[in-house]
Amino acid sequence: MMGAEEGYLPGRHLLQVPGPTNVPDSVLRAIGSQTLDHRSPDFAALLQGLLPDLQAVFKTSAPVVMYAGSGTSASEAALVNTLSPGDAVFIVETGHFANLWARMATQLGLVVESVPTDWRSAIDPSLVYERLARDPEHSIKAVLVTHNETSTGVTSDVGAVRGAIDRAGHPALLFVDAVSSLGSIDYRHEEWGVDVTVAGSQKGLMLPAGLAFNAISERALAATESAKLTRSFWDWRPIVEQNRSGFFPYTPATNLLLGLRASLDLLAREGLAAVFARHIRHGRAARAAVRAWGLEVACRDEAACSPVVTAVMMPEGYSEVDFRNVALRGFGLALGAGLGQFAGRSFRIGHLGDFDDLTLVATLAGVELSLERAGVPHRRGGVAAALDVLRGE
Repeated sequence: MMGAEEGYLPGRHLLQVPGPTNVPDSVLRAIGSQTLDHRSPDFAALLQGLLPDLQAVFKTSAPVVMYAGSGTSASEAALVNTLSPGDAVFIVETGHFANLWARMATQLGLVVESVPTDWRSAIDPSLVYERLARDPEHSIKAVLVTHNETSTGVTSDVGAVRGAIDRAGHPALLFVDAVSSLGSIDYRHEEWGVDVTVAGSQKGLMLPAGLAFNAISERALAATESAKLTRSFWDWRPIVEQNRSGFFPYTPATNLLLGLRASLDLLAREGLAAVFARHIRHGRAARAAVRAWGLEVACRDEAACSPVVTAVMMPEGYSEVDFRNVALRGFGLALGAGLGQFAGRSFRIGHLGDFDDLTLVATLAGVELSLERAGVPHRRGGVAAALDVLRGE
């Protein structure tokens, strides 16, 4: 018997989690191309064009290494290429993803020293300075920073953290998780003195998950020679060596590299400065909507609020899980879940990647409709407040 499909919602599904993000049509078409022979001259030409353009996005002249893997794989690569069992690393717990990196370091045999926070503020550089100043033996080998913490919607000042390390006169390496900031928030690997930047393909680079990146300083490359953590697939050295001639020491994610070519072309056409300004503007509009609803933005400091994701605290007694289910089943709107200590307490609105004013307005309208349908206490007018920002009022 023919009839309406149960649960079918007409219209386009809105994927507004803070990653994976929506993939532009030109990138999808590139990924759908016939696969290149990864030992061919055509592939070598592709890779040799990609690498300098990737360096431009990271803002570095040093090597950028790519893996077929998730951003998490690049986090592991940063550690195993530079450190040895028993080495100490320092991290400020700014959110769920900072904690995951700390847990990974512990599992790899490193000694993790962390500073807990309430997850609602950026890293205080003085915490880094004070701890390193109390380490005259230089037992801490690396400082781990999450640039844009997508679980909380908080962005930390990486340059200020490097300044704190330098003021302490400490030789610790600086590792930065830029998975959700690369290609969407101004990021300067070389200027900020970052030793290893970790990134992934599925956020500001507007690709599906499956490519992971390490941008590497000369200090980090030198550290590989004495690092004793076990590595084989993750070893930077054979990748850097073979990349020089346009190849990899293993089979790469060829079609994702074709998609990356299309993605980098889109970023270049818009211009990175315009990309960053667009995300800042959308972040301001999203936060204006949240405050007009009478809800609370998780990030307490406006200057540290993320341009790419807005985490919203739920009113006491109301579940973000129930609310998000209403949004998904009622309006086809996928919002980010609360993570870690924010699970059940917050939801996240992603506004990054291939994203424009109309998509933002549709997303915020869906949130407002869902708040009403779910019975979450709020005031109307969030969409109107966002429109005022978008108009420049």
